[in-house]
Amino acid sequence: MTEQKNEGITFDGLGIAERLLGSLNRQGFMTPTPIQHQAIPLALEGKDLVGIAQTGTGKTLAFGVPMIQRLATVKGKGLVLLPTRELAVQVEENLRKFGSEIGLRTAVLIGGENINSQFRALKNNPHIIIATPGRMNDHLDRGSVRLADTSVLVLDEADLMFDMGFAPQIEKIIAKTPKTRQTMLFSATMPPEIIRLAERHLSSPLRIEVAPAGKTADGVDQEIVIINKEARFDYLDKLLLEYTGSVLIFCRTKRGVSNIARKIKVLGHGVGEIHSDRSQSQRQHALNYFKQGKIRILVATDIAARGIDVSNIELVVNYDLPDDAEDYVHRIGRTARAGKTGKAISLAMPDQIGNIRAIERLIKKSIPLTKLAAVNESSPATQSRSFSRRGAFQKKSFGRVGNMDKERSFGHSRQSKDYGQKKWGYEGGKSERSSRGGSYGRNGRDSRQEFGSKRGFKRSSGRGDDDLLISPERVLFTDRDRFRAEVVAGREEHYRQFRPARRPSRGGSRFGGRKGGSR
Repeated sequence: MTEQKNEGITFDGLGIAERLLGSLNRQGFMTPTPIQHQAIPLALEGKDLVGIAQTGTGKTLAFGVPMIQRLATVKGKGLVLLPTRELAVQVEENLRKFGSEIGLRTAVLIGGENINSQFRALKNNPHIIIATPGRMNDHLDRGSVRLADTSVLVLDEADLMFDMGFAPQIEKIIAKTPKTRQTMLFSATMPPEIIRLAERHLSSPLRIEVAPAGKTADGVDQEIVIINKEARFDYLDKLLLEYTGSVLIFCRTKRGVSNIARKIKVLGHGVGEIHSDRSQSQRQHALNYFKQGKIRILVATDIAARGIDVSNIELVVNYDLPDDAEDYVHRIGRTARAGKTGKAISLAMPDQIGNIRAIERLIKKSIPLTKLAAVNESSPATQSRSFSRRGAFQKKSFGRVGNMDKERSFGHSRQSKDYGQKKWGYEGGKSERSSRGGSYGRNGRDSRQEFGSKRGFKRSSGRGDDDLLISPERVLFTDRDRFRAEVVAGREEHYRQFRPARRPSRGGSRFGGRKGGSR
């Protein structure tokens, strides 16, 4: 990987104090990025900012340096709100690197960690609090933190916080801060919701747009491979042998992350995984090992698309295309950071041409395609559940489509069988007698399904009509069945309302009494 440098531009002349400037130089920060070069002088003047720059351009220093310097001259503390735990931890690490020499105290308030340690950090009267919206509101409700003396507020990755549903919590936090504060808002994309937020809570903000929203880093070499679903892992195996540096793999689901990480481990590679089912300590442990080079491969969901600041990532692989085109920008932004170069390869299935076109419209450039499978241009970008006219239930989530004689349905496998004139089945197949017993009533119907089941099943009228898919609710079929179902439903409701309270079991008695009778 090569590094692209901006010759002739330094942090000198931006108005940074000598002591802080020396700390930056000792930490290896010599040349500011474009967003840093434009934002730092304005932020040092105390002006509100709206900064737009692609991921990996150093937005942390763009707001961190002026925040630290202003807190040294004005009273109050700084507050930084971020969407993910990993991003909050990394921002705190970066601020502490060049702020510890001047006595900077910080506190990180995130979920998944012991709140008592956060109480102790708050008692030390930190200069800057870095928090996620959910945990910050927890502390506000407990009264363990006060924001009345907040002089600088930063909203980083604001669009992601809105996408994750943090808008009400952000509004609640901002209401606790004074109106005379300085507010800086940074993100790689700037949707209309963020613009409205800026209009409400920022005072005459200056807009700094280093690159248009959705623009990717210039050093990223992008490629999309059209490949069948079942051939993706074999292709990934070849990539892991071809690229010997650090590799970051994104999957769409938590289960997908676990499956891919397990398969990669079997191949003999060092691998870690990050997703929401992992505890905070497990996620941080995997991330630290990846940073330190103890593991070469990290598999993650989009929870890490903006929470990983690791230098020298050679390859980013989109094993699944993201649901949102904007997430693509943040995913591939994990490589080619700070002026370096990197490779981003996305694996797309033949029916995802629409997704590819949406990504190209956002980044305003075409991406080279490598076709290892036939492309179906007419297929929709995403497929939802659909029902064919003759009862073929197409279910994408289980990876099996069509009218099958035997199909996995809700963990059960049922083979087709015909009982009398009525045909009952699950998702294209026809039911058989349950292996757990169960009698069949008139016309061969399963008595346990007579008034409907919580599982979806089909009914054929037997008169040549189209098969009907019955929704997984209690269904009424005929006038006689309707009457019987209403009677049963009424009895069940009466039982729920007037059934006597059961005594707690205290022994071996079937009815909850003492073993051996009363004493």
